[in-house]
Order: sequence, then structure tokens, then C-alpha cells
Amino acid sequence: MSAGLFPISHSRTAIRKTHRIAAALALSLLVSGCFASTYQRGYVFDQTALDQVPVGASQEQVLLVLGSPSTIATVSGEVFYYISQKTERKVAFMNPEVIDQRVLAVYFGQDRRVKQIANYGVQDGKLFDFVSRTTPTGGQDLSLVRQILGGLLGVGKQN
Repeated sequence: MSAGLFPISHSRTAIRKTHRIAAALALSLLVSGCFASTYQRGYVFDQTALDQVPVGASQEQVLLVLGSPSTIATVSGEVFYYISQKTERKVAFMNPEVIDQRVLAVYFGQDRRVKQIANYGVQDGKLFDFVSRTTPTGGQDLSLVRQILGGLLGVGKQN
């Protein structure tokens, strides 16, 4: 084809249209990266797995079903803590914000069998056990849980 078949004005119009389409696509890709993203870190809570660890289960069974804990405490008996955190980044270039944090605590008796299970988190700005549906009162164990959840909704400021 020769250059004389297509007028110059039509090729400039086509180039402008192509540039506009490319700019619109680039802008849409840029804007799509700015929407909120949610991330889960740490232990991912699974109710079916937790159902396999009833009160009275052995410590070995807990390790097989739930895996290695995030941390272990031996303050007043042994406790396995499984810590999880959910964060959300509202805009691509901003720091993520913690929107939920949980501590699954598995308490063992002297016989190394599960004595109690608690799933601590924050509800209405207070430390809350989602298993027993109660607000725990006090003790050395709970101050450790409060320290872990400290930055979330001011929990660490409570007595």
C-alpha cells in the first residue's frame, strides 16, 4: 500500500484514539491498584480443626491438628498461643491497618491434656473470649494476651 491511499488527517486521528485508549487503560490499572487489600498473617483459624481438639485431648494431638504454636507460655501451667492478624491496606501506598487480631489459647493441665480453649480477640474495645462468649477478668495469662493484642483498639490500656 502506498502512503497516498490514506490521508494524513485520518492517521493522526487514529494515533490520537490509540493514545487515548492506552491512557485510559493505564489509568484504570493505576486506579485498580489503589483499592483496599486484606491480608491474613499468622495462624489461620479453622473451626473444623479446632473441633478435633476437645477438652481432654493430648498435647501431641494438639500439635498434630493445629501445628506448632506461635508462642508457648509456662506461667501457670503450659499454654500454646496461636496468633493471627488481619490487616487492610485502604490505598496501595499507605501502611496497612490492623482490623482484627486473635489469640487462640490452648491451656494444658499437669497431665499435658487440654484443660481449656479460649479464642481471645477484641469486641467493643474490650478483650473478649469468642469461645465462652465472656469478657475475661484478670490473671497473669490475660496480661500476656493483652500485651499481644495491645495495639488493637487500645486493649493494652485496660487494667
